[in-house]
Amino acid sequence: MSGASVMAGHPSGQTATEARKHVWTVPLVPGSVRAARERSERSLVLFGLESSSALFGAVLLVVSELVTNAVRHAQHSPDAEVTLHMTEHLLVASVGDLDSRPISLADAGRATGQGLRTVADLARTFGGDIRIEPSSGGRSKTVVVRFILPEGTP
Repeated sequence: MSGASVMAGHPSGQTATEARKHVWTVPLVPGSVRAARERSERSLVLFGLESSSALFGAVLLVVSELVTNAVRHAQHSPDAEVTLHMTEHLLVASVGDLDSRPISLADAGRATGQGLRTVADLARTFGGDIRIEPSSGGRSKTVVVRFILPEGTP
């Protein structure tokens, strides 16, 4: 698994709120769900989130569900890219794969789409949303889940 951290600077040179971003790749095999969850836990702790908070648990469940979906349904992708990005007011979790077959949020209503429904419900609990972003070439897609950070989140 490779990783990267990014801090944002302000164009004027003034001090800006730190943006925290961790990106890593997981192979699409069953054991990767646990590995992605553990890596997400470490990232969220580094971001300053309390491990006992509802948001912390929601983000871990979202990452687990999205990686599980990729393992189950993205047979044409050897791996997935997981991203956690936290700014002053927003936490974004995303999982992208190289499988060209589209998915839609309408799939969340099907019996096999319960994971997406759970993800959408968790995002809404925190004032956020979920969207599917296809690549410009149509050869990949990313599921992006946004959470609005509760007041007082570091």
